[in-house]
Amino acid sequence: MSALIDFTQPQGPGGERLRHAFGAPRERLVAHDFSQVRPVLDAAHRAAQAGAWCVGYLRYEAAPAFDPALAVHAAQGPLAWFSVYDQPLPWPPAEASALQDGMDARVQWQAPLERPAFDAALDSLLGGIARGDYYQVNFTAQMVGAMTGAGPAAARALFAALQRAQPGGYAAYLDTGDEQILSVSPELFFDWRAGDLLARPMKGTAARGTTPQEDAAQALRLRTSPKERAENVMVVDLLRNDMSRIAEPFSVRVPRLFHTEALPSVWQMTSDVTARTRPGCRLADVFAALFPCGSVTGAPKVQAMRAIRALESAPRGVYCGALGVIQPGGTATFNVPIRTVTVRGATAWCGIGSGITAGSVALNEWNEWQLKTAFVRRASEPFSVLETLGLEDGRWRDRDAHLARMALAARQFAYPWDLRTAERALQQLAQAHPRGAWRVRLLLDAQGQVSAAAYVLPASAAPVRLQLAPRPLEEAHGEFVRFKTTHRAHYDAFAPTQPGVFDTLLWNTQGEVTECTRGNIALRVDGRWVTPPLHCGLLPGVGRARALREGRVREAVVRVQDLPKVSAVAFINSLRGWVDATLECA
Repeated sequence: MSALIDFTQPQGPGGERLRHAFGAPRERLVAHDFSQVRPVLDAAHRAAQAGAWCVGYLRYEAAPAFDPALAVHAAQGPLAWFSVYDQPLPWPPAEASALQDGMDARVQWQAPLERPAFDAALDSLLGGIARGDYYQVNFTAQMVGAMTGAGPAAARALFAALQRAQPGGYAAYLDTGDEQILSVSPELFFDWRAGDLLARPMKGTAARGTTPQEDAAQALRLRTSPKERAENVMVVDLLRNDMSRIAEPFSVRVPRLFHTEALPSVWQMTSDVTARTRPGCRLADVFAALFPCGSVTGAPKVQAMRAIRALESAPRGVYCGALGVIQPGGTATFNVPIRTVTVRGATAWCGIGSGITAGSVALNEWNEWQLKTAFVRRASEPFSVLETLGLEDGRWRDRDAHLARMALAARQFAYPWDLRTAERALQQLAQAHPRGAWRVRLLLDAQGQVSAAAYVLPASAAPVRLQLAPRPLEEAHGEFVRFKTTHRAHYDAFAPTQPGVFDTLLWNTQGEVTECTRGNIALRVDGRWVTPPLHCGLLPGVGRARALREGRVREAVVRVQDLPKVSAVAFINSLRGWVDATLECA
């Protein structure tokens, strides 16, 4: 299989998707230098108008083919690449997908930038904005990953995992022979059919909430944030100007502004810009007017791209370029290849970025980068949803609350969930362990399989010793904190380092105390017991919820700098209940 296209039809009937596979192409159209880019686009457009299907990409570094003033690094690969097919194939059958699911899609990723380098880049950009050099720049960096497998089969397995992690949108798999492009982009670059042109730039990001109420509040905050709205409007204005180059007079419109779209780990804000293209307009003309999309450059585009080349150390490649399909007759739909992985052999690259404006704060942008990596981290390591329950003399502690929380996590990760299957697994385990105290691990995997195992629960002497984490947990607002799973590398990095220490007390990048790696925390401050609120970034523990319900604690933000004022500490989880603790702040 050389290509897969699974695209939303933005101007088609609601809910309809363009979903095809493609085998061996009859022809490949490739541009290696700027002079060849327009001819390749013209050839692909002619082939589609004659009845063929064309699937391909333009790298970000193809931009000077349309305007020599657009600054880029030297490309590492073809500037444009299209495969031409006589006809599509059906989407791979379920059994083929199951085989893909069974393959190992593990990738060990390195962070794109260390925090000091990130802060220095933002300082430089904010300085340029203050001088009036530009008013928005989309700054990015590339994560590099080592895959456990290599070649197209491993890349296909990772693509299947990426689609599970971020379904919908404009997903595409493309195998060029030298590399595989795996895109699960939620962003439409443009859809052009019968002269109607639609662009849907995506600018503005917010974390998903822990509860339905908090989630709705996060969406509202995104829609009404002056900073996020300004960022969105800047790109909309840029797209309006770009479209006007090829539009019939007075046809450019903005029918929708500030629409919030829910992705698994973030809210994103989009706006629609439409136009009617002039008679005789070719696909190459559309690209000449719009490429690269303003949402991944900034504005003004020429000055923003100069800043990007100065600050980013390597070419972006297909990331932030364009990837899409031209259907028979000439209808063209291209995504902006964000949320996109490029694979060569056993090495993978994935770009992450955000728009920088005068209102940007380094810490907030850094946290946004962490949120945006969630889709690829979710796909890069198989994991199960996890609940840890207490079983004592055949009776469960908080069973229903744990099952309800597992159901929420299953919905978050799109794992099949059947309550009765989980209840049967726990019932059988209880019957097999009628006496004693047991720690039970209930697991739900990506295929919906449930398993449960019991382990002897030794008594823990109170008070237990806790140590303070030496650095913040940067993933505090991520989904692997908000939901309990076997993906625990971020917690394991904070495992106690001293003999006799029971657990580590964590804190976020804002300096707010959050939780321990295996349970929640209660702190006595000014004579009252408090526990950090969920918006600080922590698991909504079952034991914590019980303590709140009983009035034993209330929610309040506690900062690391406030810890000397704490007169007592308790560790809380459903398994062990309320355990007195001492805290060592080295």
